[in-house]
Amino acid sequence: MKNRDDLPIKATGHTQRGQCSKRISILDAAANVFCREGFSGASIDEIAVEACVSRQTIYNHYREKETLFTAVVEDVMDRANAMLYSILATFPDKSDNLEDDLTAFAIRLTKNCLCNQDGKFLRKLVQSEGERYPHLFEAWRQHGPGKISTALGALFARLCYKGALQIDDFDLAARQFLALVNADLQMITLFGETPTSEQLESAARNAVHTFLRAYAKPAGETTSRTPTLAAVS
Repeated sequence: MKNRDDLPIKATGHTQRGQCSKRISILDAAANVFCREGFSGASIDEIAVEACVSRQTIYNHYREKETLFTAVVEDVMDRANAMLYSILATFPDKSDNLEDDLTAFAIRLTKNCLCNQDGKFLRKLVQSEGERYPHLFEAWRQHGPGKISTALGALFARLCYKGALQIDDFDLAARQFLALVNADLQMITLFGETPTSEQLESAARNAVHTFLRAYAKPAGETTSRTPTLAAVS
């Protein structure tokens, strides 16, 4: 019979919680260091000190700096996407006061997705490291910006079918809406500043006013145009 000390130790709930806690500490510390130093400037030793773990613990979890960086981007992106879909759930579904309702939605979108900590982090990393290390952002490319325009396009389609809007290409309309919403905020956020509430409201109202001039159904028109299959595929 084997000695008890020679038997493999079975992971307990306490051990699993400890491993999870370490992983969270590593990801949070790595996010801070990568954001501050960039990918090339960040060191595993610096991340280990900030996470209060050994450098070997980081290697045990993530093998190398590139794997850790990708994990950080995916972790931040998951949180950003969760916030995004919670905001999309508040998209207006009535046309009674569409301009004000869309403006309020645009303010929520920019405040909680563009100007929050995760949004700032991703934007800074892409701006500083995207050109040199494009492969590190592949997950962000596939599951980040592309998702919002598709989801928003489906919401505009719903308003279109209800007769509130007149749109032929929903994805294009969604991209244009996002571009308009961000237009007045680009220079502010480019330098790391946080827009004021007044700036967010002004940008949103300008964007929605311009968007509705292009896509709102003319007054007195009761029938809606049916989009082509290509527009909704």
